[in-house]
Amino acid sequence: MDNSLKEWDRIIIGIDPGTNVMGYAIVGIKGKKPAMIAMGVIELSKFESHYLRLRRIYERVLGLVEQYLPDEMAIEAPFFGKNVQSMLKLGRAQGVAMAAALSRDIPITEYEPRKIKMAITGNGAASKEQVKEMLRRTLNIPDESLLPQLDATDALGAAMCHFYESSKPAVAHGASSWKSFIASHPDRVKM
Repeated sequence: MDNSLKEWDRIIIGIDPGTNVMGYAIVGIKGKKPAMIAMGVIELSKFESHYLRLRRIYERVLGLVEQYLPDEMAIEAPFFGKNVQSMLKLGRAQGVAMAAALSRDIPITEYEPRKIKMAITGNGAASKEQVKEMLRRTLNIPDESLLPQLDATDALGAAMCHFYESSKPAVAHGASSWKSFIASHPDRVKM
């Protein structure tokens, strides 16, 4: 194991699936503080065959998993579009990335683009540029470290969304609110 990875309590890999460009990001968590370890893109447009692109996605995501040893994967869920063929190809790309993580027993959480934008900017309709800028500020990323492709920051957004969501206090087992918790556990509440 890379010694620099030992300093992190948790590592999350974020994936923004794509069939031309796939974004990825690695976020390390130390205590309650996140930091970007790495981010980048996997260029797929040089492969003419969709099947070769899928193989490349699998190989690269598996390589990232083996390099950074993430504890969890956060992946952007495909949004619904009008072009069924595009949706099918995007779903396959997402599935292949997920298969690479599952082959190493890494738990996966999917997030809708709107949820990611909301978690990062507070606005579910934020632009990709707004998400990029908020991530740059939140994680103190120098401008020169950001890539021109927004796929990389979209993947970073997925990883950070997962960090925020998984850091929220869990509601007690079986309870959907404090009111239902109190009703189902009166012995644990002193009035």
